[in-house]
Amino acid sequence: MSKHRVTCGVVLPGLLAAVACGQGRGNQAETAAADTSAVFRAPTAGETHLANIRQLTFGGQNAEAYFSPDGRQLIFQRTEGENGCDQEYIINIDGSGLHRVSDGRGRTTCGYFYAGGSRILYSSTAHLGDTCPAKPDMSKGYAWAIPDFDIYASAPDGAEPRRLTESPGYDAEATLSPDGKTIVFTSTRDGDLDIYTMNVDGTNVRRLTNTVGYDGGPFFSPDSKMIVYRASRPASAEEEADYKSLLSEGLVRPIRLELWVMNADGSDQRQVTSLGGANFAPYFHPDGQRIIFASNHLNPRGRNFDLFLVNLDGTGLVQITTDTDFDGFPMFSPDGRHLVFASNRFGSVPGETNIFVADWVETPAEAR
Repeated sequence: MSKHRVTCGVVLPGLLAAVACGQGRGNQAETAAADTSAVFRAPTAGETHLANIRQLTFGGQNAEAYFSPDGRQLIFQRTEGENGCDQEYIINIDGSGLHRVSDGRGRTTCGYFYAGGSRILYSSTAHLGDTCPAKPDMSKGYAWAIPDFDIYASAPDGAEPRRLTESPGYDAEATLSPDGKTIVFTSTRDGDLDIYTMNVDGTNVRRLTNTVGYDGGPFFSPDSKMIVYRASRPASAEEEADYKSLLSEGLVRPIRLELWVMNADGSDQRQVTSLGGANFAPYFHPDGQRIIFASNHLNPRGRNFDLFLVNLDGTGLVQITTDTDFDGFPMFSPDGRHLVFASNRFGSVPGETNIFVADWVETPAEAR
């Protein structure tokens, strides 16, 4: 499964299995977009909130695509070939202009644009050397490595890289507030996987979560006043002991994930979903009152993940994608007109994950 790693930092085994088991469908329902590298794809039956789906990448492993502030570009991580290592790339939303922006050393993850698009943010192991980090010890069961990532910022073309964190262990899953003032990220700097904020220059680090377990994948609300994240909390003393033992060895094995929200200062932490299974990759709807996310709660033992939308209080759950392959990592464009996501649909080989952009249909025709 390690060759199909397409996650920001760390996610759970079920997700990785889902990414690995997409069924290739060749060129079914494809139409080349005029004067671009994108290909139009037909939606799966029931995907009424999505229109004009375009596939932007073809081959390799591509995931975690996030819009630039002007909505014209995406930054994402990509692995080329069987033995490649994740690097950061930028592509135009019409599929043109694909180019690498990280320097090719080590492994990178979690790319994001600064406000205004003048710089980019990502995590990397480049400070450890040029090679990929070692794979995790699978003799302890299905656990995932927590590499010694640090957070870097650079110009959009990769020039002038600057290391923002230098603490031992894991600093990753970094995103920025829409007001351009704050970075939120996940770190093990205090002995657990918790969420922190810092200024955009790396100063004024502040810990927001303190409960034992894996808190991660944070994103700000459109007004920068709230943070949504996913949490995996040990349910028993035995699970907590196992979690701490693995963490001490740089490993994690989250079994269940639910969505949480909190104020930007860490106050008023509250659980949004109680669906069971793995619920992850949350992102705020442009109205700030709903969250889009990926989940396998309809069949927690299965390998398929779909996108869902839910109110902040956990009500009003709506299924957005219905494809039988993996769909995950959704993000709305800044103007709310588009949705980007990663999917195994239409892969040329089983397990291939690519980037798709769709027009967002707020009110499907049958609901009008």
